[in-house]
Amino acid sequence: MRIMSREELKAKLERGDNFRLYMTLDRQAYEHSHIPGSMHLENAAEVAASVSPDEEIVVYCVNPACPSSANAYRLLNKLGCKNLYRYAGGLEAWQEAGYELVGDMET
Repeated sequence: MRIMSREELKAKLERGDNFRLYMTLDRQAYEHSHIPGSMHLENAAEVAASVSPDEEIVVYCVNPACPSSANAYRLLNKLGCKNLYRYAGGLEAWQEAGYELVGDMET
């Protein structure tokens, strides 16, 4: 499993790199808060069918202990996606760094 650091992900977003960023938690969690520019992973099979095998995909969830992004990574890989990364730090590490989250969370 290839891991992407918080700094690598932040730099990719700031540069406007061409990649897909998916939050792997449920829809309610995504709507509550997510990293700007990310999409909700509704169905891994649909995602795999909609991208080329070499398209870069980054998945994330809450923190390194959360299995959701690791499971999504494995499933996407099994479905033929080959340019995958897991941002293991997730929402917790992103927020700890003071980086922006978006959603309907109350502040």
